[in-house]
Amino acid sequence: MTLPTYFISHGGGPWPFMSGPPRETHAVLEAALRDMPRQLGCLPKAVLMISAHWEEPDFTVMGNAHPGMIYDYSNFPPNTYEVHYKAPGSPELARRVQALAQAAGVACGLDAERGFDHGMFAPMAVIYPAADVPVVQLSMRHGYDPKAHLALGRALAPLRDEGVLIIGSGLSFHNLRVRGPAAKTTSKAFDDWLTETLLSSPPAERDSRLVHWAEAPGARDAHPREDHLLPLMVAVGAAHDDRATRVYHEDDFFGGAAVSSYRFDAS
Repeated sequence: MTLPTYFISHGGGPWPFMSGPPRETHAVLEAALRDMPRQLGCLPKAVLMISAHWEEPDFTVMGNAHPGMIYDYSNFPPNTYEVHYKAPGSPELARRVQALAQAAGVACGLDAERGFDHGMFAPMAVIYPAADVPVVQLSMRHGYDPKAHLALGRALAPLRDEGVLIIGSGLSFHNLRVRGPAAKTTSKAFDDWLTETLLSSPPAERDSRLVHWAEAPGARDAHPREDHLLPLMVAVGAAHDDRATRVYHEDDFFGGAAVSSYRFDAS
């Protein structure tokens, strides 16, 4: 069985570990994340997560068998600095990722100490709350070259036939200075372009449009810094020619932004 790949919008900070409005405002996203196991129809052997919250000079894969927690957020309730997502790591998968990357001529390091950041543990606490699936994180590379991240994804595509679920975790609109109604116009323009690119473009055109994403309508308003977009490139690269489906969308995220998540598979 060839598993799909995903690009998910992971939400704001440690929202699954909060109550009241901070959790309730993510209800649509939570429902979409919770539905992913049903969409898969099987429990993956492991998850490879490319998070918007980790970048290195070269691509780097987590080799920690028992990852700790990285609370890479601020001004949240005290309990969110005590949460533990207790999924195991997988040094075996880390070595496989490194070998596939290097075989494709892509430099890839190994970090035996790295823990889980919230770009991973916040959505995974919803997708697999039992923490019963090993998770390995993979960094982005400094410079945010879309071609390099697409190429890395293509190198990792064989993992899909080995029971590994590849997830890019970011956010399709990420501009912390523009929220609420002020985000409506530019976020919709970019979200419309991104959805058209992923759902309607032939594979070669899709890659070309993603490489030149900064020329899209509203691009730099949506992503002044593209750290939350680049995980998408790895998911698309690993998808090869597979079609995209939009599996999550809302027009008023944080009171005004249009955001989306996508699955890539052959169905």
